[in-house]
Amino acid sequence: MKRILLAAFILIGISKISFAQTGPADVNKVIDAEKDFNKLVERKGIKNAFLAVADPEGIVFKPDAVNITEFYNNIDKQSGTLKWTPDFARISANGDLAFTAGPYIYQNGKTEDDKVFGDYVSLWRVDGEGKFKLLVDLGIQHPEPDKDALTDFRSPDSLKRIAPSKDPFGGKKIILATDELFNHSLTISTVGTYKEFLSLEGHYYFPGFEPMTGQDKVMKFIDNEAIAISAVTVNGGRSTSNDLAYTYGKARIQKGSIVSNYNYVRIWELDKNHKWNVLLEAFSAIENE
Repeated sequence: MKRILLAAFILIGISKISFAQTGPADVNKVIDAEKDFNKLVERKGIKNAFLAVADPEGIVFKPDAVNITEFYNNIDKQSGTLKWTPDFARISANGDLAFTAGPYIYQNGKTEDDKVFGDYVSLWRVDGEGKFKLLVDLGIQHPEPDKDALTDFRSPDSLKRIAPSKDPFGGKKIILATDELFNHSLTISTVGTYKEFLSLEGHYYFPGFEPMTGQDKVMKFIDNEAIAISAVTVNGGRSTSNDLAYTYGKARIQKGSIVSNYNYVRIWELDKNHKWNVLLEAFSAIENE
């Protein structure tokens, strides 16, 4: 019932007024931005590349959420090489918000033993000049994958393109309320929450494990691991076309008598029934106190 009420508020807050289009949103634009970022790392190094693409409000988890520019301005040149390849990406219908995710390899040495494998999630926002800027960046580590992941790149339906809302803060309140509802639901049933909120094709990134895809696989993982999750929303945002959003916060995960701390990032999409579903969730480990 609460989710139905949230959907009703969403519908009330949306005004689908036509406006001049510069062309349909193309997911390849954010993939190209990610590839350019990768090339920039090769040329200028990790620190300078992050500083070049950072959104003024952009955050990285080191391990807590910190401003990208502030973090990289306050560290020495970061050694090692970093390479990654997008295999999962979406862009909003208005083209103002997008994300990519995929495997990365970090190497701080010359031997195969020096390689660190994992997956990243990057959220991008278009600035006033129409350029993609890095808004959120998160990575997990896991053993070297034994096979390549399938690519899943999709552009949105151009008919979903709408005029930007005159009340951008209203949209943010709705997605934050949805995230808080997700977190409240976790206190009742962890598996039940994912059944209710996770997209049927949702992606799940958990440290130490290769990414999982599909609601059934994620629910089976949570059930097999016998974990209980509690979480608190910190912040989030939404595209002007009201079809893509993000939230992040802090989580405590308990398995038996062991409790571990994490940051989480969720990417949300609005389905045809105007219901927000989690398309991607990723956890970043924090050292226990």
